[in-house]
Amino acid sequence: MRILPPLLLALCLSAAPALAQSPLSVDQIISRLKPNGALGGTTRGIAPDHSKPNGAVQAPSVDIVVQFASNSADLSPQARTALANLGSALSSPALAGDRFRIEGHTDTVGTQAFNEALSTRRAEAVVAFLVDTYHVARDRLMPVGLGFSQPAVPTGPGVDEPRNRRVRVVNLGH
Repeated sequence: MRILPPLLLALCLSAAPALAQSPLSVDQIISRLKPNGALGGTTRGIAPDHSKPNGAVQAPSVDIVVQFASNSADLSPQARTALANLGSALSSPALAGDRFRIEGHTDTVGTQAFNEALSTRRAEAVVAFLVDTYHVARDRLMPVGLGFSQPAVPTGPGVDEPRNRRVRVVNLGH
């Protein structure tokens, strides 16, 4: 039996938590979506992102991994479970006055046009779920499909990467 070099072993162990990541709690989601007024140089609590051109504003956001059936916008039982804490957070008094962009993202399997349409249908399915199940006002949610244009994990074309199939929720303010 061969022993793994220490660097390779460390890399394998450090990747394990990312693969077995537990869902965010309601409080964690609220904390990540709530603008922090204590930050210096903010606009309504949203800090400028100095890594972006012209000091673009980086709005508070959170990524939620949502499992869909292949080539489908139907929410699976796992997707509904993943969205439960988001629904509770968005319907909480802490975020009641804010509007949110619900961004659908895909992996790179399929064409750009197919993935943009699929991600739009998925974002719309998430919005419908939040409205129907958690009674979040529809006018507070804006579904947008971004396809594979903004991957969480950069890959080449045709790569089935589950971490890229996600929903990003962005706080748009009041």
